[in-house]
Amino acid sequence: MALLEPEERYGFDLIRELASSDAMATSEGTVYPILTRLRRDGLVESTWRESPNGPPRRYYRLTGSGRTALAGFRGEWVRFVKAVDRFLEGTGRDDSTDG
Repeated sequence: MALLEPEERYGFDLIRELASSDAMATSEGTVYPILTRLRRDGLVESTWRESPNGPPRRYYRLTGSGRTALAGFRGEWVRFVKAVDRFLEGTGRDDSTDG
């Protein structure tokens, strides 16, 4: 959803962007079902547009609910990363309790 925050994009463009990162394993078989679920859940909406380079393309954009969900995810992600970092640094255990 973060890739759709600044502007609407078409599906293959999203796949290409995700694939540009070595850490992201992506394929059409992964991304399109996610986009379908996000659309069904009202977090993104889509429109078809003619393409000068072939068949029409489906463009996706965040809805208001999608922007709200993305903001919530960002907050949860920060908490998750901090927790994982604590464990990786060996400080994940609260030493003030027995157990």
